[in-house]
Amino acid sequence: MSGVARRTVVSAAGAAGLAAALAACGGGGTEDKGTEGQAGATLARTGDIPVGGGKVIAGQGLVITQPKAGEFKAFSSKCTHAGCAVSGVKDGVIVCPCHQSHFDASDGSVKSGPAPSPLPPTPIQVVGDEISLG
Repeated sequence: MSGVARRTVVSAAGAAGLAAALAACGGGGTEDKGTEGQAGATLARTGDIPVGGGKVIAGQGLVITQPKAGEFKAFSSKCTHAGCAVSGVKDGVIVCPCHQSHFDASDGSVKSGPAPSPLPPTPIQVVGDEISLG
């Protein structure tokens, strides 16, 4: 009977150690995880996004654009060609640095390059000067 009890204690201790290790991997660390996936969390301020340009929010996997004054759009920052992250937005064009795919900043459509499909849109909301996930 003491052998069974000992095995139970050892198994329980091992399970507790595994749970602690998994919890440590899942969070509680000091790294900044940003606001990924949190609806309502501020991604950027409207003043950070120039008209005709945009800003890549790397921690979110997003690119936010302002095609016209007061009009804000967001798209996945992952290029549909090879999965590289787009590098920026200039003159109404979102640019992927890997193979030079270009996307329209107003709708994410492919303007040129090897990308086979548009950047998927991401819903956002603008309240005051804050842009957040919608």
